[in-house]
Amino acid sequence: MNYLLKFLVLVLLPTIGFAQYSEYDWSERDTWMNPSDIFEKAGIKKGSFVADIGCHVGYLSVHLAKEVGKGGRVFAVDVREDRLESLKENLKTRALNNVNVVLGDYNNPKLPMETLDAVVIMDTYHEMEDYMTILKHVKVALKSGGRIVIIEKLKSRIKGKSRDIQTDAHSLGSKYVKRELKKVGFKLTYENNDMGDWENDSDKVIWMLVAKKI
Repeated sequence: MNYLLKFLVLVLLPTIGFAQYSEYDWSERDTWMNPSDIFEKAGIKKGSFVADIGCHVGYLSVHLAKEVGKGGRVFAVDVREDRLESLKENLKTRALNNVNVVLGDYNNPKLPMETLDAVVIMDTYHEMEDYMTILKHVKVALKSGGRIVIIEKLKSRIKGKSRDIQTDAHSLGSKYVKRELKKVGFKLTYENNDMGDWENDSDKVIWMLVAKKI
């Protein structure tokens, strides 16, 4: 690989994930993801206070804002300011005023204490290196009985592999997450290991866990 190509890879690689979640893809994403089903299983409804950790440019945050309505609130968290600036524009064009945009740290989503009914982490948990610390922060942010919702995709080629191998492939199996939730003191209340195919790719199966703060 010549030096120019190496430079382009280093410059463009961090933006690839960002492009995957652009607003232009949202209508297509609705064909393989059902936010309403997620909200029902998570107990998210009108008036709920919820967080979306790893919100990117707002696909789920916008759906959440519409679901919880004016009486509810969404805390949309990401570690990249460019994503959050795009999110703000997306909220503005939709006249959604019930979303707090939060610049988090890699080990702290900076959520208010004992305020939230639910926290959703979608296609982001596998990227978290300090995941146990983040889970502890989430637990503090939840009300008593509040729920954490983790949604990921498991790629078929890395099923049964170690946690490190799975996360290196930007994927993760639910068995690891269940152990981690239990260690922090959450109680599992719902599990679905086949919620469809991520991006309509049968090699990327979506799973979802819901656990309660006790």
